[in-house]
Amino acid sequence: MKDLDIESTTKLLNRVMEFELAGVVRYTHYALMVTGPNRIPIVDFFKAQANESLLHAQEAGEILTGLEGHPSQQIAAIEETHQHSVRDLLQESLNHEQKALAMYKELLGVVEDASIYLEEYTRTKIGQEELHNLEIKKMLRDFS
Repeated sequence: MKDLDIESTTKLLNRVMEFELAGVVRYTHYALMVTGPNRIPIVDFFKAQANESLLHAQEAGEILTGLEGHPSQQIAAIEETHQHSVRDLLQESLNHEQKALAMYKELLGVVEDASIYLEEYTRTKIGQEELHNLEIKKMLRDFS
């Protein structure tokens, strides 16, 4: 096993926290902007995404502080396109989830073979993000 690069790990965990906290704001906004006949299930979906983003930020923060890091109080930049059709919101969600997936894969590259716990944590998050990508792609199919 290699030694854990604490500095790189804590830096990435802070980025994860900032990104996931931005997801809370993003998905809360999306839930408020949904209109149309399918509003209720899509609002519920976005609210669940916001709650999960908060949980992911908290989990990353717990690990970060466990590694004696200091959690950021920032959130990642959130682009506001002012496009609020369900299709647009779902496409923006897919873009967000793809960025999250890339970030967790970057973290895996740092912790792999250095910490079983962090490797398993990161692989679990990658699996969850891959599932979100699949779900959103399926939701977007009706809009093709």
